Amino acid sequence: MNSRTLDSSLKDSSLLIRMVFPALGALGLNVERIFERCGIDPELLDDHQARTPHIAQRLFWQVLEEESSDPLIGLRLAKHVPVYHGQVLSYLFLSSPSFGEALRRTLKYRRLITDALDFEMIESYPSSELQIRYAVPVDETLRHRDECFNHYFARYFSVLTEGEFVCQRLRFTHAPAAAIEEYEALVGCEVAFHQDQLGLVFDAGVLSRKSGHSEPELLAMHEQLAQDRLARLEKTDIVDRVRAVLAADLAAGQQPELSEVAQRLELSPRALRSHLSDVGTSFNEVLAQYRFGLARHLLARSEEPIANVVHLTGFSEPSTFYRAFKRWSGMTPAAYRELKWAQSEDV
Repeated sequence: MNSRTLDSSLKDSSLLIRMVFPALGALGLNVERIFERCGIDPELLDDHQARTPHIAQRLFWQVLEEESSDPLIGLRLAKHVPVYHGQVLSYLFLSSPSFGEALRRTLKYRRLITDALDFEMIESYPSSELQIRYAVPVDETLRHRDECFNHYFARYFSVLTEGEFVCQRLRFTHAPAAAIEEYEALVGCEVAFHQDQLGLVFDAGVLSRKSGHSEPELLAMHEQLAQDRLARLEKTDIVDRVRAVLAADLAAGQQPELSEVAQRLELSPRALRSHLSDVGTSFNEVLAQYRFGLARHLLARSEEPIANVVHLTGFSEPSTFYRAFKRWSGMTPAAYRELKWAQSEDV
């Protein structure tokens, strides 16, 4: 399976934030401060369709390590993340005839969770392995991501099989940050570092385990739902591609135009309009949303003069920017900045 190229357009489902949220509280961490430092909008907890940039994982784990002062925060967080059942992949898993079939089937839909993750099943006996590949390579901060996800998958599979999934070894590509015995006490199995591949080695006997919830009609329904959601997600890729071009143009001080963006995407202007219409939006709407998001970020999290924010968001006149921002947010840029800076001081 080919690994993806590092790409800032890779996204994670907001499901990851909803899963991690209760675990942060269970560890006694200041969730509000973590969200504020990471720029996470609490409204994401209620938006089941939202997706966030995977590249933000680096900041999240850096903040978490600083807030917790824990070199094993990834593993400890995974231990408290609730095993989530209210998601189409869980239903698809449970309604499949066996664990092996469920695993092979659900891996096809991993994009519903994240764009940045690929899996490969190495089926052999007496042990098999689920290998995990991330598009964003591991570094000192992202080792927490790898440790958290790897341990969580082992817990998740154990719960789904009522304890019959036995993880024999967790493999990591990075160096350990603590004594091996401390890792093994947390995960309950052998751990190996400096490996060529991230993965879970497990007792292959579980692959033939029959599911007590298997139901052909439900399986067909759940798989169709997963296919529909994946197709809808693939349609929205065009919005991310447009946003990537907008980001490059605005960073270069250029005014984005539909015809030029279409050319960069190797599409005709008519085709680009049609693709955007298919997902319920338009070029002007995508441009406005991107400008608004960029303006909010610059006003809340930088000291750029408002005159520079006008330029960086692609407006030629300050008055046009002021009117647009007031229409978007209900307040002036200066009032918005004052509010956000005051909120950050209170955290």
